Amino acid sequence: MKNMLQRPQLNEFDPYFTNYVNNVADQDILQFLRDQQHGIVNFFNALTEEQAKMSYAPGKWSFKEVLGHINDSERVMSYWMLSVARGDHLELSGYDQDSYVNNSVFNECAVAELAADFQAARQATISLLSTIAQSAWLRSGIVVNKQVTARALLYIIAGHTEHHMNAIKQCRQSGFLTTSKFRY
Repeated sequence: MKNMLQRPQLNEFDPYFTNYVNNVADQDILQFLRDQQHGIVNFFNALTEEQAKMSYAPGKWSFKEVLGHINDSERVMSYWMLSVARGDHLELSGYDQDSYVNNSVFNECAVAELAADFQAARQATISLLSTIAQSAWLRSGIVVNKQVTARALLYIIAGHTEHHMNAIKQCRQSGFLTTSKFRY
């Protein structure tokens, strides 16, 4: 997995995905995924149910809905990574994130359940990594009408999660959300 652990080259993904890839720190990606998992679970478990149901602006997702979206996206993007790595030649479509959230029951779930669900989804992603052949990490496919390698998709998964946690960090820095256990 040594090559997989290296940051993808610019030619491995469309500029559309650049912000997500750039959200991933320059460190071992597996350690980044684990650290991110630990930080998110600790952060959300420190929220009260009332805090977790808040949103930072009218019409925006609640913090529970953000975590539910992260969970859904982890699963969808892991499927994309699996499909590309296995050499499937299907053109993989995106998904309607708003429809997913609007048709969910995230706000009815306990925040601890959503945090546990994230942990399960992330653990499944991490487990999947050991089943991907070294040569498959540089395989490319079409995802959301963009050419991308399996390795880049791994970084996109981590970077997408970081994107949403950075938005939550801004809420905290503005004083909107207070909790003592915040890694981000």
